[in-house]
Amino acid sequence: MSVPDAIGCRAAFALAALLAATASAQSPAITDADLERARRAAPRVTDRDVEAARRLHPMPGEAELSRVPIPSTPKVDALPQPVVPPQIGLDAIARGYRAIEDGSAVTSLPSSEPTLLVFVSFSLPEPTLARLVEQAAAARATLVLRGLVDGSLTKTVARAQALIGSRQVAFQIDPLAFDRFGVTQVPSFVLLRRGVEARACEAGSCFAADAFVLAAGDVSVRYALEFIGRTAPGFAGEAQPFLRRLKG
Repeated sequence: MSVPDAIGCRAAFALAALLAATASAQSPAITDADLERARRAAPRVTDRDVEAARRLHPMPGEAELSRVPIPSTPKVDALPQPVVPPQIGLDAIARGYRAIEDGSAVTSLPSSEPTLLVFVSFSLPEPTLARLVEQAAAARATLVLRGLVDGSLTKTVARAQALIGSRQVAFQIDPLAFDRFGVTQVPSFVLLRRGVEARACEAGSCFAADAFVLAAGDVSVRYALEFIGRTAPGFAGEAQPFLRRLKG
């Protein structure tokens, strides 16, 4: 605010205060005579007053202004960025699903490590699905779905993405896998030996009966692995890498 403006504001304030005092002491109605008396009582601002105020509050010079720090532009790239969950590869899943449908898919398994498949369905309760996803990610197991949501691959991947979030977990749609391993309910857990080889069959590719073991029930991944170790001792060693990861 400039100096004349500041003095003008003080004069206006004095005029308003005088009007308020007059109104409270006399009649609530303000007359022209009251206004005239208030104008005469208001201080007159002269050139001398303006000059005195200017000397009392001088404008800063260039030297003073040069010492005032200039705000820097914030570095947007240095600000914390929201965590973006990794996107599931829609194209890769689509190619894999179509290859399974037309029978051209080739099942390959790592030769140096056993494989753990967790068969699930979106019909399972949400808490059960969330728990299995978290445990599958920790154990490095693969989630397997039978089919598509409303017959749409896009909806299926979107639903899976919402469920998996930022977790790193393998995910595939393989309706033939349910027949290949005799899965009749979800959740089910299939543990395959390391280095097993598939052979051609009606389900596209199959494994020998002694190449895998199946456990089914609404249990945790850890419980299923421990159950397999107790009931199928020949697979106890295959279950150990997954159990170690789950135990941290």
